[in-house]
Amino acid sequence: MLNQRSDKVELLRIAEAVAIEKSIDKEIILTSMESAIQKAAKTRFGAENDIRVIIDRESGDISLYKVLKIVESPENLDTEISLKDAIKKEEKKDIKVGDEIFEQLPPVDFGRIAAQTARQVITQSVRAAERERQYNDFIGKKEEILSGIVKRLEYGNVIIDLNRAEAIIRKEELIPREILKTGDRIKAYCYDVVRENKGQQIFLSRAHPKFMEKLFFQEVPEIYEGIIEIKSSARDPGSRAKICVNSKDSSIDPVGACVGMRGSRVQSVVNELQGEKIDIVHWSEDPATLAVSALAPAEIQKVIIDDQERRIEVILTEENLSKAIGRRGQNVRLASKIMNYEIDIFTEKEETEKRQLDFKDKTDTFIKNLEVDETLGQLLVAIGFSSIKEIHEAKLEDISKIEGLDSGTAKELKERAAEYLIKEKENMSKKLNELGLEDALINFKGVTPGMLVTLGEKKIKTLKDFAELSTDELIGGYDEKQGKRFKIDGYLEEFALTKKEAEDLIMNARNLIFN
Repeated sequence: MLNQRSDKVELLRIAEAVAIEKSIDKEIILTSMESAIQKAAKTRFGAENDIRVIIDRESGDISLYKVLKIVESPENLDTEISLKDAIKKEEKKDIKVGDEIFEQLPPVDFGRIAAQTARQVITQSVRAAERERQYNDFIGKKEEILSGIVKRLEYGNVIIDLNRAEAIIRKEELIPREILKTGDRIKAYCYDVVRENKGQQIFLSRAHPKFMEKLFFQEVPEIYEGIIEIKSSARDPGSRAKICVNSKDSSIDPVGACVGMRGSRVQSVVNELQGEKIDIVHWSEDPATLAVSALAPAEIQKVIIDDQERRIEVILTEENLSKAIGRRGQNVRLASKIMNYEIDIFTEKEETEKRQLDFKDKTDTFIKNLEVDETLGQLLVAIGFSSIKEIHEAKLEDISKIEGLDSGTAKELKERAAEYLIKEKENMSKKLNELGLEDALINFKGVTPGMLVTLGEKKIKTLKDFAELSTDELIGGYDEKQGKRFKIDGYLEEFALTKKEAEDLIMNARNLIFN
């Protein structure tokens, strides 16, 4: 037991030293000591007693008290006392039922087991306080670049010593083919700080697009000062990246500022990213202009914008095709990310063929299902109708205004369109029953009856089947193999889903199935 003056002073010194070493409040240390002594005292006086311990913050004196609650009829004499007995003990008249009195206990020497228990309580409290301090320190550094030393490698993950805390770079957050050794000093982007029972978990990344952005923030004073703004960025870590910048000052070239004298600024970023090639794109409010810049070095002939679907069709010559697509579709993929548009690339020949085929398909649909002649079918497509539903929903007077059509013909067209849609709905219901689709897939939000029939015919009959699809399997796309470009047909390609819509559908299905 700490009962000597030197012992008491030493107690306060220890508390202060631990507080400084762990960078935590001295009061937390003293409070944990009180809790520890309290726990040890219960082993001496009995666990059934309510014992309080107070350490004087100035002198280090330790006082032990047994707390008794004043009640009318005591049932537990270890924790309760009658009002009459309490008045006798305290010699006070102003106490009442419900109050508590403190009965001082004599100082005792704790045994080995009690002392060990006290040490454990203090250690746990200090660790908990240290974890909380570390969490508070690093939560404010989220979305910033942190520097540390590689402490060890575990199953492909890298543990980083940040001085008083450890962080982890998961295998997938490292730059591919990057070789790190114990003792290396590295930089990384802090993308998350999570509070866990065993302590905070600090997650770092060297593959995150924001890592590149923050490096430019450090290297380019104009970005730091807010004169140049980073609009967006995308990376294929270790290979290629694109960053889109804009200047608030018309006299400053944002691309030139990011490149620096003789490429000094961008080269510093490239070196940190292990030689990753960086394309700096001048941002524009005009999507067509931005697309031309984003797809450089390819020369674009024509750009067609669909703002509603956030889709861009790019037309170019055969010799520029491989430049626009890039190795394994890298260039167009990164351009699509920084623009937040789906980009479809066609040669002039492919674009002509596509439009002719699209025109023919729509014409054939009208001829077959509305029982019109070829001339009228072509006329309907030419003026902008792309589906029977659009004809059904169009106003009678708008159809009547079409050259060569009278009100009677217009009315007949709308009636035939209505009949077709009713019949189609009935056929869809019949087909769904025949295909044996799972109710969860049928009721899945965002999938239309037509999509369901198509999926069923492709043997996609459950929500789990749908969740296991990739985006390209759903809507199609293009790939390049051995220098030749080929098309991937999608199950729902005919329904003109955007890539984002397809991704959202798949992710929603996965959340329902796997979570």
